[in-house]
This record gives sequence, structure tokens and C-alpha cells, in this order.
Amino acid sequence: MPVVVVESPAKAKTINKYLGSDYTVLASYGHVRDLPAKNGSVQPDDDFAMTWEVGNDSKKHVRAIAEALKTDNALILATDPDREGEAISWHLQEALTKRRSIKKDTDVKRVTFNAITKEAVTEAMRNPREVDLPLVEAYLARRALDYLVGFNLSPVLWRKLPGARSAGRVQSVCLRLIVEREMEIEAFNPQEYWSVRAHLATPRGQSFEARLTVLGGEKLDKFSLANSTAAELAVQAVASRKMSVLSVEAKPAARNPSAPFMTSTLQQEASRKFGMGAKQCMNTAQRLYEAGLITYMRTDGIDMAPEAVTAAREEIATRYGKDYVPGEPRIYKNKAKNAQEAHECIRPTDMSRDAKSLKVSEDDQRKLYDLIWKRTLACQMAGARMERTTVDIGSDDKQVVLRATGQVVLFDGFMRVYEEGRDDVVDEDDKRLPQIMQGESLKFGSSLAAQAEKPGKDGSRLSEDGATLALQHHTQPPPRYTEATLVKRMEELGIGRPSTYASVITTIQDREYVRKDKNRLFPEDKGRIVTIFLLNFFKRYVEYDFTAALENQLDDVSAGGKDYKELLDSFWRDFSAAISETSDLRISEVLDVLDEALAPQLYPPREDGGDPRQCPKCGAGQLHLKTSRTGGFVGCGNYPECNYTRPISGEGAEGYERVLGEDDGDEIHLKSGRFGPYVQRGEVTPENKKPPRSSLPKQGKDYLPGWGPNDITLEQGVTLLTLPREIGAHPDGGVVSSNLGRFGPYIMHQRPDEEKPVYVNLKETLDVFEIGMNRAVEMLAEKRANPGRGRSAAAKALRELGEHPSEGGPVNIMDGRYGPYVKWGKVNATLPKDTEAKDVTMEMAVELINEKAGKTGKKKAPAKKAAAKTKTAAKKAPAKKKAAKTSGE
Repeated sequence: MPVVVVESPAKAKTINKYLGSDYTVLASYGHVRDLPAKNGSVQPDDDFAMTWEVGNDSKKHVRAIAEALKTDNALILATDPDREGEAISWHLQEALTKRRSIKKDTDVKRVTFNAITKEAVTEAMRNPREVDLPLVEAYLARRALDYLVGFNLSPVLWRKLPGARSAGRVQSVCLRLIVEREMEIEAFNPQEYWSVRAHLATPRGQSFEARLTVLGGEKLDKFSLANSTAAELAVQAVASRKMSVLSVEAKPAARNPSAPFMTSTLQQEASRKFGMGAKQCMNTAQRLYEAGLITYMRTDGIDMAPEAVTAAREEIATRYGKDYVPGEPRIYKNKAKNAQEAHECIRPTDMSRDAKSLKVSEDDQRKLYDLIWKRTLACQMAGARMERTTVDIGSDDKQVVLRATGQVVLFDGFMRVYEEGRDDVVDEDDKRLPQIMQGESLKFGSSLAAQAEKPGKDGSRLSEDGATLALQHHTQPPPRYTEATLVKRMEELGIGRPSTYASVITTIQDREYVRKDKNRLFPEDKGRIVTIFLLNFFKRYVEYDFTAALENQLDDVSAGGKDYKELLDSFWRDFSAAISETSDLRISEVLDVLDEALAPQLYPPREDGGDPRQCPKCGAGQLHLKTSRTGGFVGCGNYPECNYTRPISGEGAEGYERVLGEDDGDEIHLKSGRFGPYVQRGEVTPENKKPPRSSLPKQGKDYLPGWGPNDITLEQGVTLLTLPREIGAHPDGGVVSSNLGRFGPYIMHQRPDEEKPVYVNLKETLDVFEIGMNRAVEMLAEKRANPGRGRSAAAKALRELGEHPSEGGPVNIMDGRYGPYVKWGKVNATLPKDTEAKDVTMEMAVELINEKAGKTGKKKAPAKKAAAKTKTAAKKAPAKKKAAKTSGE
């Protein structure tokens, strides 16, 4: 039987179902080889020779494929149809050739399919090809570039900027986008302006609102009413006049549907509608693809196969009627920069299957499939037809004119199924207007008083009759990026490609350069310092145009139009020179350059006109930029005589350090440390090297409501610094105390006859401040009576996935001290970061179990029934037992 190799066991299972028993389908579990994480893996002096090694986790998978080839000398490489998939096939072929599992007469074929359906897989098997070497060379160029940048630039960061962790060809440019947006926000000066609205009623008693557009015969622009005085005059001008309808204009309008999804637009829409991060979106889409439900999800193509267009049109007619099917199919032009890497759009493999008909248990999969299905149908539906109406209302002398706009949907078209989300909320949506006739007189209503008192409004001026309202506004800074808008911006600039967006955004968060708060991306101080350093010493390599041009050259390599080693040589000549120049700089020289570059943000003008660099604590020293393992900060140049410090974001910056106040002559500080924010009494001095500190209390993963870094008060800080709290003397001797530990709140007591203290976890965080002696003694007595009732004994399954598909035995998701994990027998496998327990499937769990078992060397623990059968068989036929064991290794 020919051996077919794919990336994942889930994909293998689906394909095996289509190919049947005539093929052996195995999984490579992703890439089998990688560059060793050490110097010398890419050698510029040896024509960019690259050293590859098979990972420890991958050796067993390569061995399994090699064993299968012993019985059938035919190999079919069926990995994903993109650059990474081509590279995996190439690596497999190279690794198997090196171990002589592929011989001269071995029939090696490469097949690709854009969807895992029986038709697509069968068709691919009938049309095999060779491994696409230009596509592989584009992969090799990217890996070499990323390695050369990472392994040469990162050490420079470590030496010059303590606490900086890494730099990358794409990740550093992505970080620059976030940092520069934050600097725009900080430098933004809001501008005041006012708008005026009036509430009007038609002779038929129907009411509507209109906005002031002309005053004193002059057309108003956004900033015409610059202050409250001008706004009050405008309100009086409107309220003192009789109003009639000057004109009514109705125009037809149309809206057409958006193109079907590609990788970037899917990530953006999943973020807008469901709050999914890029990584979560792609993991969910991957499972849908492997289950055969959608086409390949890493693509920058938006064209759709003709048979899919036909199927979509038929489904639209069946579900919604022929009126919703346009006369001609909609054709969307492919935006892919390289035809070899262009694939079809992301769409369902079966247009007739909506989300309700799917047999998937995961909510994320169901929601994402529904999104893809609706967008795909909508893109082939008729456009929406509307009528937009504009009504001008004014005084007889036309010195005052108001305008009302509205729209009526005449035919909903594609909007019946789907409307694309928006990143930024529009101030006012068009509303439907009542029947209004030109020339008729209008009366003022009186329903704007509620709007004048609406929360969030800066200020208002209301006419006496309550019919005319002036509202104060301020211009807003550009919004911080979400993952969706960041992907959109990267795509606009040509930075990165579909397969890189999710990993790049995840990396800068893992490096603690960026934090995600309420779906917005905030740069940390560490990220700012790294970005400013790169902009000053490696500016070319974080320029948007340079990075985009390099991406285009890599596309040329994959198209066979450029030699990848020439590209590497051209890049390396200038990059290595920049590395050499910067390596000679002292840390103090680097900090001086960064201090000057960041001066406008670090030392803004003071209100009293004084020196912005003057130390506010000692008054004599000058402030300078300094670095530490946790990032950058501003400190007094008179250290150690003066120990003043503040974050580079400024005093009181959101989420950062500040002085909460004074208690008993000591300043109580909120500081940011390695393990998060904490409060501290006083400062570190030579005489007081370890001042009292206490971490902010948490309830699970989140801060206790009202106790977060942005909420904590002086009183709360002082309360925290009383910990550990002495509850009282125990009847058996010793003192009972409560405290907050690494794993939550607890009480502690040690009797004179005990070698170690006894700890009891508290359920509620605030109990550390409130628990009394009686309850504490009772809880300690219960713990001593039942010492085995610890966390692990009481652990309950978060989810029961069922029996292990091949070995038997229950597979469960457990809640552990370090987060959720997969448990099967004696094997405990921690879930990857950002993976929720509800998202884990049996296939994912088995993969994690196998990886964990391989690392630890633990033997698999089959179900008890299976174990009993093996034991019985062993007594009767020991030779068979040995053979079975050998074949299973």
C-alpha cells in the first residue's frame, strides 16, 4: 500500500476515510526538521549552507514513515498546498533519503488539494507532481533571513538593552506599528467643537431630528462652532425662527456584497464579530479544514472555483428565491502577489450545509463556519437597493438651515444573509425619515432634554423649549490597534504573508513587548525601548518599504524569477556591517541616543515652565533614561543619593507605577515587577534593601474587582502591606496567620511538635483580611484530620472527552495548579498557551499525550480491560506477547 503523509492526525483520519484500505496514511505532526537554535546553523561564509536536524519529538514520526516504506516502496507527500506545506514535504523527502528509507527506485510523488473532500483528494491522486523547488527555496530564504536577523540582532539587544528578548525581520516592524500608534495617541492634542441638533415634527405629528448645517448664511464645517458661546448663539438662532421644508431629495443607492474570505479578512471579521485573536481564529479554521468542512485557510486569493460559484447560486435560489440570484455570477479578482502561492478563497466545501447541520461540539468552530458560510453565499447574492433621502429645513431668509438624512431599504439582497463588520463605530447611522413634503411648515418638538443629560457627553446647551440642543465634542486620537486592524494594516503595507500574521502577533505578546487589554494592543515599556533602539541603529531593517520590498523579492523566488542565495548575499552584506558597527557601542552611548530620541515623550513641558528633566524628588539631579531586566524607566542622575524612578510612560500612566500616597511618613508605591504589579512601602535604599511589599490580590486569573492596578487606593495598599496578618494564638500553641501566596490566599499554622507548618487554601481572596480565629482553627483541624485532601485529590474534570481512540482509558481535561491539562492514565499534558479547555478536541488531546509520553519516556497506560486481556494472553502465549511489544514500539 502506498504511504501517504500529511501534517496532522486529524487530517490523516479524514483522508484515510476517503482513500480506504488501499493506502497507509500517516502524520508527520508538522515540520520534522528545523535549524538548531545555536550559532552556525546558517553559514554565510559557506554559500549560506544550512544545517538541519530532526527534532526529538519528530524522530518517532519519521521512523514510523520509514517502517511503512519497508512494505511498500511508494511515498505520496500530501501536505498543505502552500509554502510551508511544500517545505514539510521537502524536509520529509530529505530526511527519509538521508536514512536510506527512500531509495533510487522509490516512487515519490507530491499531491495537493485545496479542500479535504473525496472529490478533491481523488482528483489530486490522479494528478501528482514533483516537489516545487522554487517554493521550497522561498521557504529556505525566509528561514535563513529570520535566523540571520534573530541570531545576530537579538544578542545585540541582550547586551545593549538588558531585559530585551529578541528581534525579528517581521515582528520588529509589527511592533513598530503599535509603538508609533501609541506615540501618536500620547502626542495628540484634542480640539473642542460643538454641534447643534433640533427636534422637529411634521403637520402629521411625526417627529425626527435634524442637524444645523448653515448659520448666518454660511455653511458650517466641523470646527465652525469652536466654543460654548458660539454654540449658545447658534441654539438661540435656531430656536427663534420658524422652520419650513426647503427641499426634499430622494436618490436611489445600491450596495454590493464583500468579496469572500481570505486569511487576513477572516481574521479581521472573526475579531470584530467574536473577539477571536488571530491565533485562535487560525487554530479553529485549521480544525474545520482538517474535518473537510472548509477549503484551505491560509490564502491571499479571493477567487472561487466555478463549480463552487454554481453551487452557491443554486443554494441561494433554493433558500431565498430567484430574486436574490444576480443575472451573472460575481467574479472577484485574485489579489495574490504570486500565482504559485495563490489559492482559492476560504469557503465551505458543501454550500448546502449550514452551521445548524454540522456535527461539531466546539462553539468556536460552529461560529466560524457560520461566518464563512454566510459570507460565501452573500458574495454571490444580488446587491441591496436603497433610497437615500436628504431634507433641508430652514428659515425664510435661509440664514439658518438644518439637514436630516435617512434611508429606506427597498430590497435587502445580500444583507438578508450577511453584513461586514466595522472596526470603528460610526457616530450616527442613517435613520428612516417620516413622510416630509417640500414647503410645509414644521414645529419644534421637546424631546432632547434626555440627550443633554446622556452619560459620556462632554457638555450641552439646551434651548428653553427643549427642542434645540448643542453638544460639545472633542477630536479623538487614532484608536489603538486590535489584532484585526493590525492585520489589516500589515496587509496594506505588504508586511508578512497569510501564514505569518497570527504567529507574529503572538510572538510580540509572548515576548512581553505588547499586552492585550480589552482587545486593544498596548506597547510595554520594553517594547518601546526596543523599537526606538532599532529605529536609531537599524532603521533600514524596520522600515515598512524595505520589509515590503523584501517580501516581494521572496515572492519572486517562489515564482522562480530570482535566485534565493543572491537575495541572502545582498541582505547579509549590509546587515552584518550594521551589526559590527553597533557591537562596538557602549551601553551608555546607546542610552544617550535613546534618551534624546524619546525626550518629547519622556520629558514633556511642565506647566510651571521649569526644566522638564529636573528630578521632582531631590530637585538637583537630572532625569535620564535607564534600563533594567524588566524594561526601560526614567531615573535620577544623582543615584544612589536620590532613588527617584518612574516609568517611561509617565507618572500615573495606565497600568504602570505611581505613588498612592503617604502612610506613617512612608510613601506607598504601586510598582510593576517580574510577577506583576505590587505595592511597596518606601523606596529601596542601602539601609532598607528589602522594603515591605505585597502583590495585588487575584481571584483566579483576574485581579479582584476594585483591586487591579488601575483601581487600587492608598487605603487598599496599606491594607495589603499588613500581610501576613496575624489572626491569633492557636489553642495548641503557635500563631495562626493569613497571607496571599503565589497560588492564592491561605492560612498557616505550625504547632510546637510539628516539623512543618500546615497550610489551608482559602476560597475567597478577601478572607485573608476577614477570617476569624474560630473558623481558622476549624479549617486547620479538618486539614490535619484529612491531610490527603489536597488540590490534586479534589481535582475534577473540566471536560470528559471520552475513551482514548486507540489505547482505551478515559481522556479528560483537568484544572491544574498551572492551568488546564490533558490527563490520560499517568500522562499529564499541559495545554499550549492561549488554548482554552473548551477548544480541545480528542485529536488534539491524543497529539499532546503522545508528545508528552515521548518526552518523559512514560509507557502508555491502556484501559484496565485492555490490560487484563494482555495479562491473560501473556500467561498462555509469552512468545506472542514479545512479538506484540516489538511491533508496537
